[in-house]
Amino acid sequence: MKNFVKDFKQFALKGSVIDLAVGVVIGAAFQKIVTSLVTDIITPCIGFLTGNINLANIAVGPFGFGDFLQATIDFIIVALAIFVAIKFINILRRKEANAPAPTVIPSREEILLTEIRDLLRGRTDNQIKNQS
Repeated sequence: MKNFVKDFKQFALKGSVIDLAVGVVIGAAFQKIVTSLVTDIITPCIGFLTGNINLANIAVGPFGFGDFLQATIDFIIVALAIFVAIKFINILRRKEANAPAPTVIPSREEILLTEIRDLLRGRTDNQIKNQS
């Protein structure tokens, strides 16, 4: 049982699981925004263009597929928004990857240690040459 708890804790605290949890929370909040966009802006525009046809009331015979049509529109908008967001993130990552690496200026101590190392190497090389 201890190993199970330890393994679960290790699994739950991995970065990918935490990232997934954050993604789900952000996705839920994002869905509210998209739902509002569809119901408050896009659906009235479609209604205006189609002569105030309410998508939810569309039916053919006994099959009412208006809600399905509305859900499909919601899905397309969410997919498009996610696609655009990912494209934007990829552009930012490319710019970040192409940015020149910052030059690191060694500290005074590092410079002195490097000089000492080089001097010791030179002395060792000279000693080897003199012995030959």
